[in-house]
Amino acid sequence: MPPPPPPLGRGRRRAAQVFDEALDDTELVAARTALTQGRWQSARSLLARTGDEWDRRGHRVTVLAAEPYCAAWTREWLLAEPESADASVLLAVALVRRALGGRQTPQAAREACRSAAERAPADPTPWLGLLILARERGPERDVVRLFEEVRVRYADHHHAHHLMVAWLAERRVDAGPDPLHEVYDFAAWAAEQAPADSPLAILPVIAHAERYRALAAAGLAAADPVTSGHWTGRRARLVMKAAFDWWLEWEQDDHPRRLIDLNFLAHAKVCEGRSAEAAALFHRIGDHVTPQPWSYPGRDARTAFRAARASALGTA
Repeated sequence: MPPPPPPLGRGRRRAAQVFDEALDDTELVAARTALTQGRWQSARSLLARTGDEWDRRGHRVTVLAAEPYCAAWTREWLLAEPESADASVLLAVALVRRALGGRQTPQAAREACRSAAERAPADPTPWLGLLILARERGPERDVVRLFEEVRVRYADHHHAHHLMVAWLAERRVDAGPDPLHEVYDFAAWAAEQAPADSPLAILPVIAHAERYRALAAAGLAAADPVTSGHWTGRRARLVMKAAFDWWLEWEQDDHPRRLIDLNFLAHAKVCEGRSAEAAALFHRIGDHVTPQPWSYPGRDARTAFRAARASALGTA
């Protein structure tokens, strides 16, 4: 039996909490634990049950692929089931993770992703793997092309859109806080194209957050978001209000990826001084902080998150 998820609420011992990419997906946590022990059958069953829920599949595959021995155990799976599309996809993304860590050649990872795409032509996940790799190691033309390959298979792919926003936010950093920067246009376009209940509605907020991250990293914005001025513009305020209203409508959805989006929005509320709204969001998030919060470049993630949360909740 997998261990129970950590309890939510303000009373638990936060010192023992560590960010987990799996978020609230207990099935994923159990499969990942089994995979670390060489029992790939749990990953096999998990991906079979996930089916064509492409957002959830992408999340589960990328989390499983991050395990250090995922590639080795997935090769064992392929020896047992040479025609398994799920095993091929998981191995491909595991090799992408290894390539980004310098433990695998990018070319081998690309070839594995293309092979997986041939076995599962409708699955956007192998193309997501290629996009993750191109975002760090590929030419610009490949990033755009691979994003389109993902969208052809699933137009509202959550992870792929987030990657594109982060990538675009890092372009033309020397332009400074340009309100007409391409990342804002892309995010607005994607949100308009998405269905009314899609998590892509939050992308305009993510665009402001990612652009701030890029500017702060380049020394063109204050490292402290409260004093940076990035969130004080009229456009930024309207974007955040629209996103917050949308979240109130969608708050019953239980997709684990939403916790990352809420983290972006909660920190934005802190920067705006809207402590009551921030407190409501922090209550829902619990300790699910992003690994590298956009609003605190160069500072310890856990310490910064707790400080903002304590300030919003009035428990400092």
